[in-house]
Amino acid sequence: MPLSADYRPDPRLPILGADFADPVRAADFPSLRLRWRNDRAAATVGLAGLTDAEWTDHFGRFAPLVDNLPGPLAQRYHGHQFRVYNPEIGDGRGFTFAQLREAGTGRLLDLATKGSGVTPWSRNGDGRLTLKGGVREVLAAGMLEALGVPTSRAFSLIETGESLVRQDEPSPTRAAVLVRLSHSHIRYGTFQRPAALERPDLVRKLLHYTLDLYFPHRAGEADPGAALLQEACVGAARMTAAWMAAGFVHGVLNTDNMNITGESFDYGPYRFLPHNDPNFVAAYFDHAGLYSFGRQPEAVFWNLRQLAGCLLMAGVTEDSLVEVLNGFGDLYREALAAAMLRRLGLAPRGDESDARLVSAAFRALAAGGPEIRWEPFFFDWFCGDDARALQGARGAVYRRAEFDDFRREMAAAVPERPERLKAPFFAGESPVELLIDRIEAVWARIAADDDWTAFDALAAEIETARQAWDFQPA
Repeated sequence: MPLSADYRPDPRLPILGADFADPVRAADFPSLRLRWRNDRAAATVGLAGLTDAEWTDHFGRFAPLVDNLPGPLAQRYHGHQFRVYNPEIGDGRGFTFAQLREAGTGRLLDLATKGSGVTPWSRNGDGRLTLKGGVREVLAAGMLEALGVPTSRAFSLIETGESLVRQDEPSPTRAAVLVRLSHSHIRYGTFQRPAALERPDLVRKLLHYTLDLYFPHRAGEADPGAALLQEACVGAARMTAAWMAAGFVHGVLNTDNMNITGESFDYGPYRFLPHNDPNFVAAYFDHAGLYSFGRQPEAVFWNLRQLAGCLLMAGVTEDSLVEVLNGFGDLYREALAAAMLRRLGLAPRGDESDARLVSAAFRALAAGGPEIRWEPFFFDWFCGDDARALQGARGAVYRRAEFDDFRREMAAAVPERPERLKAPFFAGESPVELLIDRIEAVWARIAADDDWTAFDALAAEIETARQAWDFQPA
């Protein structure tokens, strides 16, 4: 393995000990065929120099990386799934494979898997991932990153030569193993497990581990539980606001799918909005609309309350946690304004005009509906170029009276880095959209003829959009 100066292994998960993770072995797959490798993400952790054979050895056979975890660890956690508590979950088809420091930021990152085989927490499952599920996750992570959402990055996708039977899609279907690069896999549910087991010592151990590694600027505070909850609220508000500005519906906002650092991950039945619809649901099994687009902030806040309940066991006072939770609404509103302005390519002005503009934008999205769709709206109005919007394909819609307030607010807005409009991406009629029909069309060609050209083309479009938007980390 060619070592880079940017390869900085730092395996910290073993510090937590056997109460939090179990050593496991990866599945012995019949065959391995590399389908996707994210060299841009790999460069941030010093692994872009791997040959395809070395890559497959590490991310298909899971040969340990140099000076990293000696073997995979499947994490233990509980969680509320659609608000029903489940103590029988954990890493059932994945594990943490390595931990590394990110070049430039020094953040601790995890390389973790999905579809890597059976673990003690598989609950009679096969521990596998469909290739279609892997393709969908690669596209989701790429699109969310392009749109400025704090997200895990799909790192590797390898087809494994197995046929899987699934109840919710045509079977048998092809299998794959996915590796994601993420800023922590410590979930809210990781705290719920020791709390449910009535082990305050383990809650405190996890609390200090998390503060020391992910929020070192808060370590050593007199009220560590309140400090951690505050950081979790900040991260969750920023992530949720970014989802709302992206028109993204996660679909399964269970407490085991929320990590402590506020980074979105684990994309199963997600959807991107075709147009503004607060009641839009991603998961076909979400019959009550619990995790619909418009209810995502509520769902995230509910999850934060469950985390707060666990921290009570660490000796934190209830009053301090309630005070932190009471601040979530303001954090979310501020983050939503920032996210919407970022998507519109506008500089914040720091007064009530920002809130007015954001409110007008949501009303405009509602008024435009299917005629403009979610993503084209932000494409047309990027950096406040009204001439471009009004002369474009959807200009007739924007000239209607119901858009008057929005146009008026945009006229007073200040563009941020308007030179971005010079990118060829903005010369087109419409932006890239990751709607379900496009994803299904991509998969249909793979399933029928092993034709990956549509996948490659869509991934390239998303990357072109990422470079053009050039959103800076929030």
